[in-house]
Amino acid sequence: MTQSFRNRWQAGASRVVGGLLLAVALGGCGFHLAGERPLPPSLSSLYIDLVQPYRVGTPPLEAALQARITSRGGVVKSHIGDAKAVLRLTNLNETRETLSVGADGLANEYRLVTQVTFELHSGEKELIAPQAQGISRTYSFSVDEVLGKEAEEARLRSYMQDELAELVLLRIDAALASTVVPVAAPEPAPPAPPAEQPVAPSIVPTAPESPEATTPPS
Repeated sequence: MTQSFRNRWQAGASRVVGGLLLAVALGGCGFHLAGERPLPPSLSSLYIDLVQPYRVGTPPLEAALQARITSRGGVVKSHIGDAKAVLRLTNLNETRETLSVGADGLANEYRLVTQVTFELHSGEKELIAPQAQGISRTYSFSVDEVLGKEAEEARLRSYMQDELAELVLLRIDAALASTVVPVAAPEPAPPAPPAEQPVAPSIVPTAPESPEATTPPS
């Protein structure tokens, strides 16, 4: 066994052990992994409506959402009328920004940005208003490895959409968990009848007694 191979093997073993310890620690503190979080009832029967012009195939974002909902016990319907809720995705956009330029004037570092707007409805009721969610990653570029870098960028974009799906579901979970169902206030009690006032006894004035008549002496 060469020294370099031994070093790589030890590094890989350390990452595996570290990952196992991290999983145990997170499980002990109540943290749920992506596929273990309880699914909100609103997502148990879901239709994913991705509004995207010139759509060819299923974008990684939609496929990742379907896989995550299914792994958590939900059902993704193929017809909107069969679902209890509709997750609508719009404005799915991918851009690339130049971060740095080399001495030759060519870009050697880029930032990839992927964004989407999501909203959740159940019939005519809006469960979650439209919200934007995005994610960004940077990668280096070399003109000497154009084909390899293009393939790397394509893989990175697919990975970013997969991660974006998890972020969208986390936002939905948090929004639904914080929704408080209003409780109807109890009807006010009818006003109590006014207390009866005691009636003072009436006093009838009496005539003064007349003095007894006296017979004058004879």
